[in-house]
Amino acid sequence: MTSAEQPPEDAHGHPHGQSHGHAHSHGPAAPVSKHLRKVIAAVLIPFSLAVLVGLAVLWPGGTPSHQRTGVGFDRQTQQAKVTALQKVDCKSVNAGQTPPSGDTSPPEGQEAKRSRQGLCAKATIEVTTGKEKGRTFTEIVQPDAPRQLHKGQGVIVAYAPDAPHDLQYSVTDVNRRLPMALLAGIFALAVVLVGRLRGVMALVALVVSFAVLTLFILPAILQGSNPLLVAVVGSSAIMLIALYMCHGLSARTSVAVLGTLVSLVLIGLLGSLFIGWASLTGNTDDNTGLIHGLYPDIDMSGLLLAGVIIGSLGVLDDVTVTQTSAVWELHEANPAMGPRGLYRAGIRIGRDHIASVVNTLVLAYAGAALPLLLLFSIAQSSVGTVANSELVAEEIVRTLVGSIGLVASVPVTTALAALVVSADRPAAGARGPVRGGRGRRRKK
Repeated sequence: MTSAEQPPEDAHGHPHGQSHGHAHSHGPAAPVSKHLRKVIAAVLIPFSLAVLVGLAVLWPGGTPSHQRTGVGFDRQTQQAKVTALQKVDCKSVNAGQTPPSGDTSPPEGQEAKRSRQGLCAKATIEVTTGKEKGRTFTEIVQPDAPRQLHKGQGVIVAYAPDAPHDLQYSVTDVNRRLPMALLAGIFALAVVLVGRLRGVMALVALVVSFAVLTLFILPAILQGSNPLLVAVVGSSAIMLIALYMCHGLSARTSVAVLGTLVSLVLIGLLGSLFIGWASLTGNTDDNTGLIHGLYPDIDMSGLLLAGVIIGSLGVLDDVTVTQTSAVWELHEANPAMGPRGLYRAGIRIGRDHIASVVNTLVLAYAGAALPLLLLFSIAQSSVGTVANSELVAEEIVRTLVGSIGLVASVPVTTALAALVVSADRPAAGARGPVRGGRGRRRKK
């Protein structure tokens, strides 16, 4: 591990540029001894080499090709825009079709009955990309449709080459690229303005993380590699790159890496145990069903476990870095404090962090599954019935396993940080802060 040199001192023994009345620095962590750096390097260098070997061995070399099915996301799409829009009587365009039985009492019959009432929108759509750029077709939008079109709007259209000529194109979604790009730009600007250089490095680390995800993790899983092994190697690579890039190559960052690694191992073990015990298949909706149909060799339960590990990584990084920084700052404020005192003080900070982050995790998953929970509420299902459903059980296991790893990361990282920082033996003549004395410095 590298370390910064101690700042030069003036004639009175104070570092240049620091007020005499300030007890400790809020800048980069104080350097640790050469011996301690060797101990940390002895653990992390073999781990980093193992990650590199894993990347080399499992590197997929691209996403495997397949014959498009035309189902869901596996369709050919092009960009288009609405060039004209007129209101027409829904009956005249046969917007709703009565079920073959003629019964309009079921939900589908009621929907067909409503769709024949009122005015429908007849949209003229022009394809703006692809080989058939300039081709137009019409799309009928019912008055109660959740997505309404307007003239000049950009849309995404699906192309079905095997369908009859007049039915080859259909609108599948609205083109949201401009607002999404603008929002991403605002986010990046806010991060840079507040975080400055660290903010820039955080954005670079974010790009690298997405690169590892899209160039390694996803193609490797599609190539048939074990999803759990791919997730472990990919997550470890993301963790090493993101933490060291954002927080620097230091002993403090290395302790956060070790704490994150221990917690990820715990999450992997617990996830593997309970996903198998609860017989969770990972194949619970149309999207996972499509993946399994296209690539039947993919272990869907392993894919679920890989998602648990990757999803937990981001929150773990936050907790471990915060806890390590807290212990380092406590030591800077009072170098006489031993490992037990540092641990007790650090764990008090960690308890507040746990309470807020665990609640955040649960609410995040609940918010994502809100439509599903509404369906169960409409059906007046009991809590036990809802929890036993595989769709909900997956989210429960994902949330609880991730939360257990998150909770465990606090004492583990705090203990590691307390042991490392208190066991440090700086070189002779090194100076450090002590408590009291109007910020006067003395030798350790």
